Amino acid sequence: MSIWWSLHLRCEAASVPLARRLLIGTMETAGVDPDISFDLSVALGEACANAVEHGGADAPGGPSEAYRVTAYLDGERCRIEVEDTGPGFPSGASGRPPVPCRSVPADAEHGRGLGLIRELADHVHIGSAPGRAGAVVSFDKMLKWREDAPLVAV
Repeated sequence: MSIWWSLHLRCEAASVPLARRLLIGTMETAGVDPDISFDLSVALGEACANAVEHGGADAPGGPSEAYRVTAYLDGERCRIEVEDTGPGFPSGASGRPPVPCRSVPADAEHGRGLGLIRELADHVHIGSAPGRAGAVVSFDKMLKWREDAPLVAV
């Protein structure tokens, strides 16, 4: 079984729950275990919140620019990619963007999103959009299925 969808959303806070609800609905319909769906929806929410906060600020037209969310449920794995049109991540000495990693104070209200995504997903890739400005956060997770799953992977 394979399902994929892609959304182009405005860099507005109201877009975040929309993306999460679509992902949860897709996974529920396919029969993915609710705990896996919840983990991925939280990770998606963090990636979308980052795109809204940082993604359109330096792009033409400012914060109203769009970002893209793509989700793939393919066999036993779900892969999610969030790409924005912001400045992306700075390149390191190798010419490749470094993996953003910083220490965040325990009482901080911001700055935990990428760490949370790393904890909730099996594999995470964070970088800049190839050939243009923008950040790309992609992550995947092995799926577990409910016993009564209507669309069980074969």
